[in-house]
Amino acid sequence: MTAVDSPITPREQAVGRPLAVVLGLLTIFGPISMDLYLPVLPALTAELQSSTSAAQLTITACLLGLAIGQVVAGPLSDRLGRRLPLIIGVIAYTLTSVLCAVSPTIETLIAARFVQGLAGAVGIVIAQAAGRDVYSGGKLLRYYGRLTVLGGLAAIIGPVIGGQLAAVTDWRGVFLFLAAVGVGILVASLLIFKETLPAQRRITGGLSHTLHDFRRLLADRVFVGAMLITGFTYSAIFAYLSGATYILQGMYGLSPQGYSFAFGLNSLGFMVCGFVAGRLSERWSQKGALAVGLAMTVFGALGLLATALLHLPLVAIILSLLAMVSGVAVTSPPATSLALKEYPDIAGTASSLLGLARFAFGGLAAPLVGIAGADNPVPFGIIAFASAAAAALCIGLVKKRPAV
Repeated sequence: MTAVDSPITPREQAVGRPLAVVLGLLTIFGPISMDLYLPVLPALTAELQSSTSAAQLTITACLLGLAIGQVVAGPLSDRLGRRLPLIIGVIAYTLTSVLCAVSPTIETLIAARFVQGLAGAVGIVIAQAAGRDVYSGGKLLRYYGRLTVLGGLAAIIGPVIGGQLAAVTDWRGVFLFLAAVGVGILVASLLIFKETLPAQRRITGGLSHTLHDFRRLLADRVFVGAMLITGFTYSAIFAYLSGATYILQGMYGLSPQGYSFAFGLNSLGFMVCGFVAGRLSERWSQKGALAVGLAMTVFGALGLLATALLHLPLVAIILSLLAMVSGVAVTSPPATSLALKEYPDIAGTASSLLGLARFAFGGLAAPLVGIAGADNPVPFGIIAFASAAAAALCIGLVKKRPAV
C-alpha cells in the first residue's frame, strides 16, 4: 500500500538549474552506451573474429539489460527513493564499462554489455520518475520534451566522438571513455542530486504489491497504448542503430568519420523535433502531436524500405532516416506524458514499463537487421516499416480514459 491512503498529487517543487542539468544528464545513459561505439562496430567485428549478427548481439544484450534493469529499478525507486538506487547504478555502470573494454571474446563482451545495460537502466528510469516527482502540467510536458532533446544531443555527440576516437584508439578505448563518462555523472549525482521522493510519499509493500501495480497499469488502455507506441517506434530506432553503420559504411562507402556526421544529421533532426513536440503537445494537443509523429515515422520507414528494394542513392536513405527518427522524436514527449500523468504515486514503476517496452522491443529488432548479411539492407527496411506501421495501429488505444 502507499504511505498515505489518499491519492498522491505531486507537489510542484522548486527545481534549481543544477538539479535540472543532472536530471538531463541521466538521460544520456542509453544513447551514449549505444551510439558511441557504433562507428567502431565493424572493426570490433573483425578483431574478435565475429559474425555480423553476433556483433549486433552486443547491441541486443545492452538493450535487454536496459529493459530488465528498468523493471527492477523503477519499483525499487518508488520504495527506497530515487537517490540510493541511482548512486548504486552509476557505480555499477562505470565498472562494467571497464569490463567491456577488457573483454577477450565476443561472448564475454555480450555478457558484459548485458550487465552494463542493467546498470545503465537506473539512470534512465530515475530521470523520468524524478521529473514526475517535481513537475506537473505544462512543465512536465516541457520536461519530457527536454529529455527527448538531450537524448538526441547525446546521439549526436556519441557517434561524432566515437568516430573521432576511432582515429586515435580502438573499440576498447571507446569503452574506457564510457567509463569516464560514468565517473563524471557519478560525481555530479553525489554533489547535486538530492532526494526528490520524500519518505512520506514512498510506496510500501513487497513483490505482491509491485505485481499489483503492474496489473493496475496494464489494465489502463491509454497506458498500454502509449507503451506499445513507445516500444514499436523505438524498435525502428534501434534497428537503425544496429544496421545503419553496416549499410552506410559497407554499402555506401562512408568512413567511420563520415558515418558519424551522417548519423549526427539525423540526431539533430531528432533533437529539434523533440523540442518542438514538447511545445506542440502543450499548446495544441498531445494526441494530435502523437498522430503527426506517427505519420512522419511511417513515411520515413516506407522510404527506407523503398530505398532497400530499389537501390536508391545515399541521399534517399539519409532523408528517409531523417524523417523516421524525427517522427519518433515527435511521438516521445506526448506518449510519455500520456502514460505517466495519471500515476504520480507509482511514477518509477510506470517509467519502468515504458523502458521495458522501449528497450525490449528494440533488442528483439536489432539482430534481425543483419539476418541476411551485412550487405543486404532489405531486412532493415522491412523491420523499420513493420515497426512504424504497428505503432500507428496502436493510436486507437490512446483515447480518453473512461470516467470513474
